Formats: sequence, C-alpha cells, structure tokens
Amino acid sequence: MCNDYRLKVDVASIAEDFADLKIKIRFGEGSPNIEAREDIKITDVAPIVRTIDGVRGEGDVVQRRWSWPGQNKRPVYNFRSEGREFISNRCLIVADGFYEFTDPTEKGKKRKDKWLFTKRDEPIFCIAGIWRETKDVGEAFTMLTMEPGPDIAPYHDRQIVILERDAWVDWLDPSVPAQSLIRSLRPGTLQVVQVG
Repeated sequence: MCNDYRLKVDVASIAEDFADLKIKIRFGEGSPNIEAREDIKITDVAPIVRTIDGVRGEGDVVQRRWSWPGQNKRPVYNFRSEGREFISNRCLIVADGFYEFTDPTEKGKKRKDKWLFTKRDEPIFCIAGIWRETKDVGEAFTMLTMEPGPDIAPYHDRQIVILERDAWVDWLDPSVPAQSLIRSLRPGTLQVVQVG
C-alpha cells in the first residue's frame, strides 16, 4: 500500500491549479514553505488542503504529519474507505506521483522494485484523505484506500483513492456523500515507470 509519494511543485502552482477549478485557497497558518521532494514518507510533514467549515469552494493549505499512531502504536497512514462516509475532517493530499513496491524481477536483487505512478497530462493530483487530532502527535492525516483500479491491479491488491479533478471541491464539502466520489480511474489514466 502507498507508503511513499512525491510532490515536486511549489505552493504557487498548487494554488493556481485549485484556482482553475474555482477553489479558493487560503493559508490560515501562513503560506507554507513547501520544498520539492521525491519521497514523502510515513511520519513526514506534508501539505494538505482542508475543508473550511461551512464554506464551499474554499480550502485551507496547512502542513501536517502523515499518519497518526494507532491503538497498537503502528502508524495509521492508509485507511479503508469501504462502507464509511467521512462526514467531517476531510482533506485533499496534494501529490504529483506515488510509489508502489513489488518483489524484484531481477534475479539476485535484494531490494524490491519501485514503481512511480503519475497522472497522465496533469501536473498534480489529489488523494482523498482525512485528518484528526491526536494527543500523541497533534493533527495528522491519512490516505483513504479502495479496491485497485486497472492501472494499479498488476502492482498491488489495494490502492489509494485518487480523486478526479472535478471531485476536489465536492471532497472538501462534507455534505456530499463520500461514496459518490470514491471510484476507480479509467484505464490508462495513470502512467507507471520503474524507478528502482
């Protein structure tokens, strides 16, 4: 399951992409200093766009930790979406790529093969997420997961929920049923290349 993703675009580009969709971006905690990163890993701090209560068409960009400690103290970095509605604390996790790992195809190779997935013809995409306040780490977010779509199924038996661009504003509106927005992408939407 996704435990590593990428974001190499700056905050101005993110705000511009959201503006194209008529989503006004706010910086309630000031404009974050978002550095380009090839690998954002579990427990790293990264940008998310959160719902502004009661305001449709706006989102607040903040930096938060990816994962909160579960009951067994293991990090909760992925969260099953099936059968849940998520009527509060929704967020969009901004990315321009994510990685999956498979058993090595090369004989004698010890490390797993690393595959980079990007969205065809889109500089960024958003992963459906939720956030919560915890006593251990403060506010943190996790990625929602679902059954794999056709582009991911050859690599993993689950996938993160990647929202179509026209669903971003609806994800930030908790009155829109979550299950109406969680669906597989069309075949060929994601490009994949081996990077390790």
